[in-house]
Amino acid sequence: MGAVEGGRVGEIVVLRHGQTEWSKGGRHTGLTDLALLPEGEEQARALRPKLGSRGFAEVWVSPLQRAGRTAELAGLAPTGADPDLVELDYGGYEGRTTAEISAELGREWSIWADSTVPGETPGESLDQVAERVDRVLDRARARLSDGDVALVAHGHVLRVLTARWLGLPPQAGALFALPAAAYGVLGHEHSRPVLTGWALT
Repeated sequence: MGAVEGGRVGEIVVLRHGQTEWSKGGRHTGLTDLALLPEGEEQARALRPKLGSRGFAEVWVSPLQRAGRTAELAGLAPTGADPDLVELDYGGYEGRTTAEISAELGREWSIWADSTVPGETPGESLDQVAERVDRVLDRARARLSDGDVALVAHGHVLRVLTARWLGLPPQAGALFALPAAAYGVLGHEHSRPVLTGWALT
């Protein structure tokens, strides 16, 4: 579905960037500004037939290059870069895998249940991410009467955003696994926010 027709309220399309070297290896990639791998670029191009012709009132991207490049290759024309769409700041866990962190702690670690630790950056809690994405959702809702809104960003921030769209706590983002270069659709049913599509490629 494209732009609003016949009074239809628009939908929010959330798109995770294509594969990078770190995402391929399971390394947490927060504020590190990595480029897409060639396969990540191919993943993004493959989305063009599904997303490139869809009518968007807004296309907002994370300021990090992997998001902007994914939008471009998928046929989306960004209307703005939104700093609230950057990935979760992993702090001292930046660039590390869950297995490495768990081995260091001597127990299973999860971003959904445990905090980050300071490193070169302070780190960020899920509640702090929720504050950011709530602002994004407020801005997006204001545009849905004019058409669909695309948000091109990162795995964890988009999973928290999806949880918040559904009225759930940010920890519920654990339920919404989103592979590289996959997208989801956030819509309405009888005026209630719902998930209408997920992990689509």
